[in-house]
Amino acid sequence: MASSPTTTDGPAGRPAPARLRAGARRAAVPPFQVMRILDRVERLRAAGRDVISLCAGEPSGGAPDDVHRLAAEAHGARAELGYTGALGGRELRAAIAGHYRRWYELDVAPEQVAVTTGSSGAFVLAFLAAFDAGDRVALARPGYPAYRNILASLGCEVVEIDCGPGDRFQPTVARLRQAVADGGPLAGLVVASPANPTGTMVSRAELDALAGWCAAEGVRLVSDEIYHGITYPDDPAAPGARGVCAWEADRGAIVVSSFSKYWGMTGWRLGWALMPDALAPAFDALAGNVALCPPAPAQVAALGAFTDAAYAQSDQRVAGFARTRALLLGQLDRLGWGTVAPADGAFYLYADLGERLGPFADATAWCEALLEEAGVALVPGGDFDGAHGDRCVRLSFAAGADAVAAAVERIVAFQQARC
Repeated sequence: MASSPTTTDGPAGRPAPARLRAGARRAAVPPFQVMRILDRVERLRAAGRDVISLCAGEPSGGAPDDVHRLAAEAHGARAELGYTGALGGRELRAAIAGHYRRWYELDVAPEQVAVTTGSSGAFVLAFLAAFDAGDRVALARPGYPAYRNILASLGCEVVEIDCGPGDRFQPTVARLRQAVADGGPLAGLVVASPANPTGTMVSRAELDALAGWCAAEGVRLVSDEIYHGITYPDDPAAPGARGVCAWEADRGAIVVSSFSKYWGMTGWRLGWALMPDALAPAFDALAGNVALCPPAPAQVAALGAFTDAAYAQSDQRVAGFARTRALLLGQLDRLGWGTVAPADGAFYLYADLGERLGPFADATAWCEALLEEAGVALVPGGDFDGAHGDRCVRLSFAAGADAVAAAVERIVAFQQARC
């Protein structure tokens, strides 16, 4: 009987272990470039450089006061803060359900809410629960790269829908039909409104059309609504002014949201999903295995997000974003960039650099030079759009009016000198 080949160069003459492979192929996804840029910003600041960072989607100011109050009370009382249910504590799930009555006049049962470790955790659970390896899932390009990378790591086929200015950077039924004609049936569609990086939104009629097409074709709609509440409507009192919830159109959709943006609670790592009834058991089983439960201290504190005072504080922050957005839009002629997305919501400006790309090979090189020479950090568009993003940049105006005004002056001076 033949024996398997071994070597004897291991410890004490024992056979050497087999060589471990480098890693799973599914893990070979590109890193999110924002994190690389933030690391460089930190290094420059540590070296004494004055850097204005407009790259991260992180609201300044932090959580509302009532969130901090509840966190302090829980820690001051030495609350046990042990495991909660896999999908979150009953009290927080009920509070989130109440939020949907307050903003959307929707009746949502606490049992239909899954509290997760940030919206990122909600997307992982949603994609695991809804899609099998090999399923074709569509999403807009440009779009948030984590959708694409999570789906790819789970073995799904990502179908990028090229959504340009003519579509207001959002998918349409016509483009989805074309994607089916070109490559076969779709299992899912991810829609974001307001979207990252463009800030564009879908109207109620557009969302109704997308949801209706998905329902008719057996396509699971996943709606990213984490920027709801950060919008800039002409009439703030109009229905849907804060964003239209996909459950207003179809209860078969998965809705993902978060405490990170409107409430400014990025580091608390708490989000949620509204689960279609048919997927609730899968969400529950997966959540218990993947994370046991969302972070208990953050859940206790997050109850403070739903007080009248917390909503008022968060609305004041949004008013500040609106002023900064107006300032930035008023400087577009000086910046001299090309096509600019409408920025209906969120706190991003996504633009083609146009002639201001100047001598640089692409937006990545332009952004690197801007950071090193002028001390302003923006994100190149390649992360969001692998086809056309090499000429685009995303500017986050979440840092506030003073930072944006100073950054614009530096960008204008940089372009005059180099472009």
